[in-house]
Amino acid sequence: MAVRKAFSPSLWAAFLILSSLAVLRAVDASHAHFIHLQSKQVSIVSPLYRTGYHFQPPKNWINDPNGPVYYNGVYHLFYQYNPYGAVWGNIVWAHSVSKDLINWKPLKPAIYPSKPFDINGCWSGSATILPGNKPVILYTGIDTQNRQVQNIAVPKDLSDPYLVEWEKPDHNPLMVPTQENGINASSFRDPTTAWYADGHWKVLVGNKRRRRGMALLYRSRDFQHWVKAKHPLHSSKNTGMWECPDFFPVSEDGKRLGLDTSVKGEGVKHVLKVSLDDNKYEYYTVGRYLSKIDRYVPDNTSADDATGLRYDYGKFYASKTFFDQSKNRRILWGWMNESDSVNDDVSKGWAGVQSIPRTVWLDTSGKQLLQWPIQEVESLRGKGSQIKNTHISSGQQVKVEGITAAQADVEVTFDLPTWVNAEEFNPESTNPQHLCSQKDSKAAGSIGPFGLLILASDKLEEHTAVYFRVYKNGDKPVVVMCSDQSRSTVRNEVDKTTYGGFVDVDLKDGKLSLRSLIDHSIIESFGAGGKTCMTARVYPSMALGEKANLFAFNNGNQPITVSKLEAWSMNRAILN
Repeated sequence: MAVRKAFSPSLWAAFLILSSLAVLRAVDASHAHFIHLQSKQVSIVSPLYRTGYHFQPPKNWINDPNGPVYYNGVYHLFYQYNPYGAVWGNIVWAHSVSKDLINWKPLKPAIYPSKPFDINGCWSGSATILPGNKPVILYTGIDTQNRQVQNIAVPKDLSDPYLVEWEKPDHNPLMVPTQENGINASSFRDPTTAWYADGHWKVLVGNKRRRRGMALLYRSRDFQHWVKAKHPLHSSKNTGMWECPDFFPVSEDGKRLGLDTSVKGEGVKHVLKVSLDDNKYEYYTVGRYLSKIDRYVPDNTSADDATGLRYDYGKFYASKTFFDQSKNRRILWGWMNESDSVNDDVSKGWAGVQSIPRTVWLDTSGKQLLQWPIQEVESLRGKGSQIKNTHISSGQQVKVEGITAAQADVEVTFDLPTWVNAEEFNPESTNPQHLCSQKDSKAAGSIGPFGLLILASDKLEEHTAVYFRVYKNGDKPVVVMCSDQSRSTVRNEVDKTTYGGFVDVDLKDGKLSLRSLIDHSIIESFGAGGKTCMTARVYPSMALGEKANLFAFNNGNQPITVSKLEAWSMNRAILN
């Protein structure tokens, strides 16, 4: 086993800067390059917009969650991190541990450039637990030829409960792009968690061939020698580079229990998720894994392209799941990038946050996933407030009193009038984001918009509206969920994109539910029990801290009833 070389802080900083410059000249990456800012030391970290309970380090840039894993009673989260600045660059695998996925202890970086096979970068990857309870990491390294190659790292001491030290075996790299295998050396990255099937370990690596996105399949009997399969597990035309692929089984029984990544067979479907480098969207399909021929076949219940199902229709990217064997559940993490300017990030001394971990499982329809914040987040709930059986007429708001609205958890159920009187839906309106942008939270419809006004100033000069709008299409309702950031701040230099997604509900019971986790500059929202999810990054100037308000509202022509609203102030988590 190879042993890390020791670097003095000054030599290490110089090394990181030089290696980062080299890779940026020659290798495509997912993030904008601000070379002059990559190593600008942070002297003061602004508390403005920092989170109370969403994961982030004390300072600097973070992006993709990497290799989340549960091992011997401890949760491990690795993530892409710049130790020296608040923009992308100098990337290492930072490492934090937790007993509950909410409170986190920082450790030193687990993986950083040190070998010929990763000297120009240590990019994203995944963790796998091998037989004998041995965790390993697969990750993308940028080698001396500026190629993206796949490497392995192993713990130096399995008896260390926190797995602080990691080593890189000399038989790296494991997978290399060459002319013979026809792989573009700058589009070959982000290995998945491995699974075992039919006598082989198998892993996917993101790739593209011209405009066709691909999930390349590799097989190994010993986890050391890997052979590329003749065909990708799956591909799709006109989708561009597939980053951060994820592939895992889900049970068809409709329960929340997750499955180990190697499970297959009766009563099991599979999910393939990819992150699209071209537009920074993610989409997934549900389908069947044909293990004997190593092909994945989507069910054709959703589009297999950028218009397909998403985990999250907002600020959510490079996501990663893992199987939590301690509670038999599958957990999803996602990276939430900033929406303010690069100069703002540098000034405040940090950029990037991880989502609250979500439990994911297959809906009883078999067509889509459901997501819900892990139960542990509820341990942070403090002082609460309730509203019950309250009618909201057109143009009215009801203020939620008695909580800290800038750091809160709110769950609300709305009772709707019959949808047969809803406005007609144009079947050609296939893009819900466009629908939400064309008819914002103030544009009255028959039923809706209604929902929550979050991080709102007293006179609503600033607010983010998370809401529903109901249409009818023949004998069926069409529900759209929106997150309208257009009035989130009076500042001009902020991205105020409005997000939207359809919600697959029949409204037979006349109810729609919404949950939002609010954390200063984050709003994570879950519609209809987690069928449609939306994350926003917002930066109010007036609705800050104790000056933030929360309202239930209705701007539709027909009245809406809040049958039950519960909200809680959220206590601070221990965040590194």
